[in-house]
Amino acid sequence: MTRTATTEKIDHRRRSVIGAAAITFAAVELGISASAKAASSSASSRSSFDTLKQIDAGALNVGYAEVGPSDGAPVILLHGWPYDIHTYVDVAPILASKGYRVIVPHLRGYGATRFLSDEALRNGQPSALAADVIALMDALGLKSATIAGCDWGARTANIVAALWPERCTAMVSVSGYLIGSQKLGAVPLPPKAELQWWYQYYFATDRGRDGYAKYTRDFARLIWQIASPQWAFDDATFERSAASFDNPDHVAVVINNYRWRLGLAEGEPQYDDLEKRLAEFPVISVPTITLEGDANGAPHPDPSAYAKKFSGKYEYRLIEGGIGHNLPQEAPQAFAKAVIDVDGF
Repeated sequence: MTRTATTEKIDHRRRSVIGAAAITFAAVELGISASAKAASSSASSRSSFDTLKQIDAGALNVGYAEVGPSDGAPVILLHGWPYDIHTYVDVAPILASKGYRVIVPHLRGYGATRFLSDEALRNGQPSALAADVIALMDALGLKSATIAGCDWGARTANIVAALWPERCTAMVSVSGYLIGSQKLGAVPLPPKAELQWWYQYYFATDRGRDGYAKYTRDFARLIWQIASPQWAFDDATFERSAASFDNPDHVAVVINNYRWRLGLAEGEPQYDDLEKRLAEFPVISVPTITLEGDANGAPHPDPSAYAKKFSGKYEYRLIEGGIGHNLPQEAPQAFAKAVIDVDGF
């Protein structure tokens, strides 16, 4: 295990949005401290990506940022929920400066990405998101790429690496091996572990769907603070990403994703074979670096639980300094270094 101490310091005070007693109780149970010191991350040094591009790819018209030389080795960076492409607003220029062609797409249901058909199911199941990446690579003419991600993006990268290893040159994954199945999702966990997934059960109800639709920004901000308790992001940083949740399909895709995991929503038939293969929890053979922040407040597996799921050259790195769940945005230098290093494996 490699420990990496980050040195990117912040000097502004952490904002608090947890006021209700019930939420405070949940935060305490998750180990969140309102008095936690500011972590080693700063407000982004870039305000945004300069321009976005659009391309038809599979079922979607994908909005994506692209930086770096067009003939550079391709890197695809995948965001999670409730985040967006600005997770990588500081990572991308670092990689571009090293000669990489960096592509950062909005996932389905986020930002400028749209379904091509009004009739398409707003499906958030994991294999569909991975198929979106393959479709995007096809549309861009990319035979293979280094794929890196966190949260939904890490799971998606895992699936691409497991099912299409010829398309994945190497991988960086925050929180390790995240491939799951509906059968696994049906297995009860100890109460303390179940508590961490409170929002998943909330989303399983009509009240939860309606609540997320009504309070999308409040909900996302709360998750940001719970998942990264020492990340002192400011309002501008949050709002820059929150604009992506105005996508008309966002709520439907998010709710479908979490309901699918619990077996409460059916997937689409074209992904059945992929899900069957994923339910066998395939070993990932491509060169991989997994990362974990030392202050990740979101549910995540212990690295010892998944180390054997990587059969190629593999390294685990713990990023220290109060780094939470949104690791690429909180510790962009460490994340970019992992991408560069894994490309050299």
